[in-house]
Amino acid sequence: MPPTPRHPDHVTTPHPATAQHHPPTTAPKIQEALDARDALANALSQAGIQLPAMDIRTPWADDRKAEARYALVHLGVCSAPVALMLADVITKGIVG
Repeated sequence: MPPTPRHPDHVTTPHPATAQHHPPTTAPKIQEALDARDALANALSQAGIQLPAMDIRTPWADDRKAEARYALVHLGVCSAPVALMLADVITKGIVG
């Protein structure tokens, strides 16, 4: 499957497993998204699930990160078995 085309100004921030560390000067909304991504990755990991393509996206290029009014946690894609595991964990959390 070919990679998903991205707008040239989208910024991605790698998952903590592949990133060295967070940049020292991040806008509050980017930091909020990084923290949310990391919390979700940790919770999924505890459930035995990994979404390896998780990253952070902003509508601006790297040189404008400090101006970010929002940032999005991009969950990426996963295989059918991982999607089923995720659905099972969510269902158990709702029922349990």
